Amino acid sequence: MADVLVVDDHPAIRMAVGILLQQDGHNVCGEVDNGVDAIHQFRCLQPQVVVLDIGIPKLDGIEVVKRIKCIDATAQVIVLSAQDSRHVMVRAYQAGADGFVSKLEDLGLLKEAIRTCLGGRLFFPTEVIAHGKYSADVNSREVLNTLSDREMSVFVALCQGRANKEIAGDMLLSEKTISTYKARVMQKLQVSNMVELLELAKRYMVI
Repeated sequence: MADVLVVDDHPAIRMAVGILLQQDGHNVCGEVDNGVDAIHQFRCLQPQVVVLDIGIPKLDGIEVVKRIKCIDATAQVIVLSAQDSRHVMVRAYQAGADGFVSKLEDLGLLKEAIRTCLGGRLFFPTEVIAHGKYSADVNSREVLNTLSDREMSVFVALCQGRANKEIAGDMLLSEKTISTYKARVMQKLQVSNMVELLELAKRYMVI
């Protein structure tokens, strides 16, 4: 069984995860509610497994994954998050996480995830691993370099809240063409809706 550090800013989630893991024979060696303390406690406690949420204060969970893997690449990091879109899973995978469990599903999957990761295998949907492995790093601003000049123009316009019809008029193109560019942008940036597209734009200060 393993020593586990639990990182989540919701006490009820930390408690539920702790009980679940103890039932499976694991030792919860520490609990923290933010990214900065997560790094500090990881250095002090040297757990074999870290279970963490992405949306934690002080330091983004994706950045925590990267730093933990830099400190000890053998540590198993499993993301436990209510943000379970493919885009978020790919971000976690490309940051170096070993597994992903959605809070919206049965938390019992966390036991299976830990067993799988400790056994040397990843706990991600197959399509997430494929997209993460063979596409640009969505955690790096370089992903924007995959867009053509026209795709970038459409991307910026969309993030400014402009409708396809308005963008089409400004660019002297048809609405259908703008829709095609929009689909290409979302595919290249590996997002599935406008919320994710806006989040990515804000992260890289496009808007």
